[in-house]
Amino acid sequence: MKYSLGIDAGGTYTDAVLINDGDGSVVGATKARTTYPDLLVGIQNALDGVDQEILQQVKLVSVSTTLATNTILEKTGYPVGLILVGNAEIPKNSAIKYSISVDGGHSSGGNETAPLDIDSVKEFVESVKAKVSAFAVSSYFSVRNPEHELKVKEVITELTGMPVICGHELSQSLGAYDRGITAFLNAQLLPIANQFMNTVVSEIERRGIDAKLMMLKCDGSIVGITEALKHPIESIFTGPAASLLGAAYLSKEPTCVVIDVGGTSTDVSLIVDGLPQISDTGAVVGGWQTKVEAIKMETSAMGGDSHVWVRNHVISIGPRRVVPLCVAASKYPMIIKKLKHGQSVTRNQLGENLQPTKFFIRTEQKPIEITQREEELLNRIGDEPIHVADIYWESRKMPSPMLLDILIQKRLIQAIGFTPTDALHALGDYDEWNTEAAILGAEQMCIFADMEVKDLCLDIKKKVAKNMALNLLSYLMENVAPAEIEKGLDGDYRAGFKTDVPVVLLGGPVRAYTEAIKKFVDANILLPEYAEVGNAVGALAGKGVKRIEILIRVTFGESKYNLKPTSISVFSPQGKHEMVNYGEAIQFAEKLGNDLVMQYMKDAQLDDGDIKIEVSKREINPMNTGIPLETKYAFLGIAELKR
Repeated sequence: MKYSLGIDAGGTYTDAVLINDGDGSVVGATKARTTYPDLLVGIQNALDGVDQEILQQVKLVSVSTTLATNTILEKTGYPVGLILVGNAEIPKNSAIKYSISVDGGHSSGGNETAPLDIDSVKEFVESVKAKVSAFAVSSYFSVRNPEHELKVKEVITELTGMPVICGHELSQSLGAYDRGITAFLNAQLLPIANQFMNTVVSEIERRGIDAKLMMLKCDGSIVGITEALKHPIESIFTGPAASLLGAAYLSKEPTCVVIDVGGTSTDVSLIVDGLPQISDTGAVVGGWQTKVEAIKMETSAMGGDSHVWVRNHVISIGPRRVVPLCVAASKYPMIIKKLKHGQSVTRNQLGENLQPTKFFIRTEQKPIEITQREEELLNRIGDEPIHVADIYWESRKMPSPMLLDILIQKRLIQAIGFTPTDALHALGDYDEWNTEAAILGAEQMCIFADMEVKDLCLDIKKKVAKNMALNLLSYLMENVAPAEIEKGLDGDYRAGFKTDVPVVLLGGPVRAYTEAIKKFVDANILLPEYAEVGNAVGALAGKGVKRIEILIRVTFGESKYNLKPTSISVFSPQGKHEMVNYGEAIQFAEKLGNDLVMQYMKDAQLDDGDIKIEVSKREINPMNTGIPLETKYAFLGIAELKR
């Protein structure tokens, strides 16, 4: 008997599921809290929760994670230096701290338009190398000729030895700035991805499990974990991709819309006839437009662990994730005593980081760049939860909310606070953790919100349910402004919203919201068995997929009698190749496309199964010549996993 293991590491929970390869049935599943900054403990706890005898028979392990998405949403990625070459410029209002634009770049024909200003590159690298963890580089039309990107990479490697991500390595789409952003985000995620994947590998090996290790990508395909380490940006939205595949698998509905409620975000996506809907423009996350091919989705930074805070009697939810009071109190009972005592915060001091229910604890993360003021505040925060009032009585000075925010962004401290999960505990809708801490937190919130505990918690639950409905409808009604949809959700009308596809809910406490969602939208809502570990199931439901595009471009010159080709160029992920004639270019492109797909399958450890390659060709021939002006090949390789 053969079994497969799916692991999903989310911002809140790490899930594990065992599937019988013979009949596809789920034979074991478990959830454990994701642990920061050391993810190993959460993974170990999840694996300890399944049948150990079956675990030893596993031959395939596939993982998915929302860690990349959450990192970008919460703006807690590692510092990166971005270098743009050519006409691409960085907007003045960009949030990128270390960047430069230098001369260089190529034309659409792959010819150099200006020499690369390598001296400016060297000067920039020397000035920021002590402040960043990696570099990203994108050059104008590098998809036609990556020469300048590769030269910059070579120089940085010689000067620093640090990781360098090139735009052409991640996308063959036009748009130097967007490719640069994609490379920038990818570089931000390298340390996080390395830690996560190496943790999974070491734990599987430690347990003596002899299995192939795979990872789900954001387009719903899978890849060998070694190959995945090269492009961690492609793990953006693997959580939603896993939820789509898992929802279809568990509900046996090949066409359905999925609402996946995690700790940090709520994600909505659609699968039709078993195929995820892919975005035409690339993944957008945290306001960044990337060139990463990903599933089409609607996402918001509101989840079960989003921070609930109050100011001027107004209840806000998110966008930051915190450890719920009910969860933290299970590990730190002192929180209950502190909540009973009450914390000294006045109404005019209230803000996101100054709340009666918010605590801070130091992580094991080592600072890369830190100011004296940040270090002084960091030294006041230890291994046990501390409130801003505690810091005040020690120093007679209220800590700066801005400094607290910076330390959170740098992952040097972790926040604990009131969340929708606490509200569900206080209402009795969920009881996995410490209910007393949740109720005490709600009581503290009510002092400043001027509400009763039940009313406060019902209001929070309603806000979360409305957000789920808004995401759902915004996805299905993409040409309607969300603000207009929200008017319909808020109004008391004799009409409402209805969906014509099943809606599958996934996530830990999501069953608590089933009836609340129905008050906003008429839908066939499904809650399949094992919905709480649907992403881990989805990690096993993907196929190996590789898409390659190759362009043949012909330049014509006039002769005495007709138009004749003066140059024939082939543009591929490998760069620019000059051909003698069109026939040679066709043969070269077709062979190269197939070779690149097969090489990818080999690198991704997918070459031991059944591989099919679909080839499509599109020609542009406006002059009605014998040879087209452009010929574009699209190669689609699909590998069925061998189990």
